[in-house]
Amino acid sequence: MLTVSQLLTNKRTWNEGDFGSNRIERLHTISQACTTLDAARLMNEHRVGSLIVTDGFDDMCGIITERDILTRVIAEERSPIETPVSRVMTREVISCSSTTKLSAVRSMMKDKRIRHIPVIDDGSIVGIISIGDLNAANNADLSIEVKSMREYITQG
Repeated sequence: MLTVSQLLTNKRTWNEGDFGSNRIERLHTISQACTTLDAARLMNEHRVGSLIVTDGFDDMCGIITERDILTRVIAEERSPIETPVSRVMTREVISCSSTTKLSAVRSMMKDKRIRHIPVIDDGSIVGIISIGDLNAANNADLSIEVKSMREYITQG
């Protein structure tokens, strides 16, 4: 697996082990006017760790993650029902394109200490990848390698 495009193509298969075939791989968004409680409930409902935040024109204006809610709402003792997403979201979103190499994405996540990166092509969001997706891709590659080694050893 070399590029983000390849990861997105195979993402559903890799994630089936985590949530079964009931998990639908799609991009989840929330309005910046919604509450952080709404964001947490939506993340729980869809079993995702982040949501793309949209403005009144459905354009991306940020991202909200589980970590944002934990550090900027819970740890600061703000009320999730009263705190709008716009007050705690990450505004400077780090993104990649579908042609970005997975090694570069892994480095970005490590260096910036982030776990979710939107994939943007020609100004449009085409998906989102997480550290879990990168790990699943790595596991898939290692499984192929182990299978090849076993065949080589057993078949001579």
